[in-house]
Amino acid sequence: MNVAEHCQHDRAPALTVAERREWLAQLEQDPKAVAKDLPDLTRFMLATGVRIGEALALYWEDVDLDAGTVAIRYNVVRIKGAGLKRKLPKTESGVRTLPLPSWAVEMLRNRFAVAKAEHRAGANPVFPDTLGGLRDPSNTRRALREARGSEGFAWVTSHVFRKTAGTVLDEAKRSAREIADQLGHAKPSMTQDVYMGRGTVSPENAAALEDIL
Repeated sequence: MNVAEHCQHDRAPALTVAERREWLAQLEQDPKAVAKDLPDLTRFMLATGVRIGEALALYWEDVDLDAGTVAIRYNVVRIKGAGLKRKLPKTESGVRTLPLPSWAVEMLRNRFAVAKAEHRAGANPVFPDTLGGLRDPSNTRRALREARGSEGFAWVTSHVFRKTAGTVLDEAKRSAREIADQLGHAKPSMTQDVYMGRGTVSPENAAALEDIL
């Protein structure tokens, strides 16, 4: 990513409440988007603020439905000659346990019931590809671009969901440190520069994200 692209990436606006609802409604009405599992993936990213590679690296063994948390420990990357793999994040701050809003827990609970019935629970992706394996982040970004539909959403990327979560937390008066922990940033200054918008994150973050939709 060059400097110009980086600056544009950082300045991408967050989705408003009306836009979040309209975006999800648009996805739900698009058979291709539904077939590519984009509605629930969008919901999960809005609920957590995780990177798209982190969302796609999530396995059912990383989900605690009783506690209402997910352990973010890996990122999906494509390795030349080896295909898609789960890799540890570059910094310790990328490993974190995130509390979930109640609606996200319910969404995952419904998905788990299906996964269990299809014998895809345990060490299997929560958001798999059509064959049940790891999903390619690049292909998923492409699917999101194709799902934009109207020109009004031409600016929406997976990063926008992450920025939206950070912005909602900021508006809820969560501290820069708490938002940085949620997003997996080592330094709160990075969070303040880009989004305003370690370990186990404050449960109050989930409460702040409860009404994001």
